Amino acid sequence: MEFGIQIEPQFGFSYEDISKIAQKGLDNGLSTVWFSDHFMLDESAADKVLLDPWLVMTALVTENPVIRVGSLVFCNSYRNPALHAKMGATLDVLSGGRLEFGIGAGWKKREYDAYGFDFPKDMTRIGQLAEAIQIIKSVWTKEKSSFNGEYYEIEELISFPKPVQKPHPTIWVGTMYGRQNMLKLTAKYGDGINLAWAFTPEHLKPIFQKLESYRKDFGRSEEIKKSVGFWTRVFDNESDMEEATIESARLRSIPLEVYRERVADSMWGTPDMLIEKLEAYKNLGVLHSIFMFPHQEELQQIEIFGSKVLPKLS
Repeated sequence: MEFGIQIEPQFGFSYEDISKIAQKGLDNGLSTVWFSDHFMLDESAADKVLLDPWLVMTALVTENPVIRVGSLVFCNSYRNPALHAKMGATLDVLSGGRLEFGIGAGWKKREYDAYGFDFPKDMTRIGQLAEAIQIIKSVWTKEKSSFNGEYYEIEELISFPKPVQKPHPTIWVGTMYGRQNMLKLTAKYGDGINLAWAFTPEHLKPIFQKLESYRKDFGRSEEIKKSVGFWTRVFDNESDMEEATIESARLRSIPLEVYRERVADSMWGTPDMLIEKLEAYKNLGVLHSIFMFPHQEELQQIEIFGSKVLPKLS
């Protein structure tokens, strides 16, 4: 299993913050930094710095010769798929093959509206994503690419250089629900799936079983890679965890029992609890575990995680 850190630029990070978090992750056994793809948090976020993930990843791989970077996930609606392919290939070349390409159908309507993007129905966005992945793979692997779909069309497209990774960077399809249509799309066109942010092993097992069944139905021989994103917080003991749960529920005005259920589905706990949880995910075939630590506590949490959890995993 490989380990990564999720950064949400919409929460407000300077580049210096991101660079420090990336290095702290490397120093503690986390090889990849993943970024969401958003333009604004909400209507009250006028004071938050929100850096573009593509440019941040480019700066990061230029500065740091080891770190891998990934998108969890790029929104298909925000860029034409041929442009996405060009940008992805360029970053893979600049990094020497260190890109993990995550992409999703998009969901944040408030953001679409603010920036003037059309927000079609769910099934339309899923259909657009399916076509986009086909175009991106074609652009990355063929000398010339043409595609005539319901939503996108390209003709005799030439794009060089090609990605360093062969046949191309992993295309991770992101979904927050793991429902049938996204599973079928992933099984037919994706290389990997990411499920985030609140999936227990019990939730994941039937989802992975359906994914594998669809993959076989489509006649694909290669298995679909599996990754999971987790809200993560490490505690010295269960008493500290209980206090934090009560306080977090109060601050968010969420009933305590409801918040307990949310915590139970996340990667909250003592080191021993997290080790047990991660072993269960590993046994399900999860290849990448991606941790989102509390904002502004990343450096301390990564150090605890790296010293007390990762060394004890089998």
